[in-house]
Amino acid sequence: MENVNKPSTSIKNWAADDRPREKLLAKGAEALSNSELLAILINNGSKNKTAVELGKEILKLGADNLNELGKLTLHDFKKVKGIGEAKSITIAAALELGRRRHAASAMEKKLVRSSGDIAQFLQTKLKDYNYEVFAVIFLNRANKINHFEIVSRGGLTGTVADPRIILKKALEFEATSVVLCHNHPSGNLQPSRADEELTKKIKEAAAYFDIRVMDHIIVSEEGFYSFADEGIL
Repeated sequence: MENVNKPSTSIKNWAADDRPREKLLAKGAEALSNSELLAILINNGSKNKTAVELGKEILKLGADNLNELGKLTLHDFKKVKGIGEAKSITIAAALELGRRRHAASAMEKKLVRSSGDIAQFLQTKLKDYNYEVFAVIFLNRANKINHFEIVSRGGLTGTVADPRIILKKALEFEATSVVLCHNHPSGNLQPSRADEELTKKIKEAAAYFDIRVMDHIIVSEEGFYSFADEGIL
């Protein structure tokens, strides 16, 4: 027989001060904890847990760190009992919006004059990947960003980029110069011999189309390494 005294986990049955939506309306989003913000995304709890409790469990997957949470996959979120595919997709979408907002200022036709102008943007875009990816920034004649795209995804220790794909996209986006980039999930910023050989290969191929390789930047959570700054481009 059902226990009629068991409290409901539905948000609408909580006290007004405990309801994340009402709290946001009354006090603003900044007044909510991370778990309360997640509860709004989750929308409703499970049979035995409130949405806030589920939000706390999701945060624990990322060691209560939003940066670590951003590295998790849909499969990771679904490890929390009560979080299915739909809720996982909602959380992943919200994290991606936050990531894009953080990087947006660098994509608004930013004028690139140095490695530092673009390294922060690249760190934001690539820091959450736990495997190597190779990306390219395409710039116009005024050295302003036209397009950013990940052109290759690899494993934990490496990825291979096809110069033909990069040049095809450079022509498609009418780029006169490009910045190559890849991440090192290990944190080590030093380029490998393969990194140097690939850079040289792409640079030589691009020259036939009067496209300049401005830099190749390696990023990690520790910082960045610029081939141009180090004089090896």
